[in-house]
Amino acid sequence: MSRARRRTRALAGAAACILLLSACSPTYVLRAGYEEAKILWRREPIARVLGRNDLDAATRTKLELALAVRTFARDTLALRADGSFATYVEVDADATVHVVTAAYRLRLEPYTWWFPIVGRVPYKGFFSQAAADAEAAQLERDGYDSEVQPSVAFSTLGWFADPLVSTVLRYDRTTLANVIIHELLHNTTYLAGHAEFDESFANFVGHRGAIQFFSGTGDAPAVERATAVWEDALRFSDFLGRLATQLRQAYAGGATLADRQRLFDAAQAECRALPLRTGMYRDFGTQRLNNAVILHELMYTDRLQLFEDLWRQCGGDLRRTIAAVIAAVHGGSGDPFAAVQGQLAPPPTLAPEAQPARAGPAYGSMVASR
Repeated sequence: MSRARRRTRALAGAAACILLLSACSPTYVLRAGYEEAKILWRREPIARVLGRNDLDAATRTKLELALAVRTFARDTLALRADGSFATYVEVDADATVHVVTAAYRLRLEPYTWWFPIVGRVPYKGFFSQAAADAEAAQLERDGYDSEVQPSVAFSTLGWFADPLVSTVLRYDRTTLANVIIHELLHNTTYLAGHAEFDESFANFVGHRGAIQFFSGTGDAPAVERATAVWEDALRFSDFLGRLATQLRQAYAGGATLADRQRLFDAAQAECRALPLRTGMYRDFGTQRLNNAVILHELMYTDRLQLFEDLWRQCGGDLRRTIAAVIAAVHGGSGDPFAAVQGQLAPPPTLAPEAQPARAGPAYGSMVASR
């Protein structure tokens, strides 16, 4: 299940921006452009596909769901759909794009690539597994941590009408809805050079959007599943944020590779003890860890509670929350997470007579641990 989770993640900006206008080697550009063009050329309107007499029932159900989710995202959430996810394409590969990430071994800092329009990003996409593995191996030889993950979904940020690829249909209906809403959020807004914010915001919108969509259709099992996955994402985000802080402090203090391994082992034991309701994040507790793996996970789960808090402040109105985030981050400069934090009302101050007489030991301990 967790492998499927990673496969549905987006490579935001893969396509025209990164794949066709890249400042990388000509071979990379030509191969990526060729593979992307093949996908776009083979698109077929979903409405036409649904008219086939030989279409199997499972595919028909998923395609009808995709169109309904697209309409919901466009009309209810005000996301930019244009022609995206109105077409369908059959692909042979298990994954559309193979994503390489890398990081410094004794700094929790990503290795980045620069591309026109999207700026610096902590990943590089390949349509070939072998090419991605070769890139990762070279990064390891150069002294970096690396990781390769498959992704069946990507966004061209509105440059082209992104199709629904056949590999996405293997997933359950809640994941399918999440992916489509996630990608349409990328079409709607994107902050160049802030991949962690872009992906975490899209992750929040995808999860919350899926819950709202299925609530509107009266699909109680799907609502329960989507809610459980989102609650797990919030738990994992909190856990991973604390681990990232601990690692940064350790590296600043001169931690060695042996020191970081001890921190990894302790973190994985804590992860295995998390009260997760689904299997979406459980493999983090057993897989081989390095800084690239941690930063890859953090890119999609960074400070998710911040978006959830703003959603609650907006009365559970997701469309209003999305608009508030977009206005905040595009209206200012600097850290987009700080801009969102600035939208939150400060906690109420208790009147003197309402203040507790004294803080008990448990309260004092809780404050000290934060």
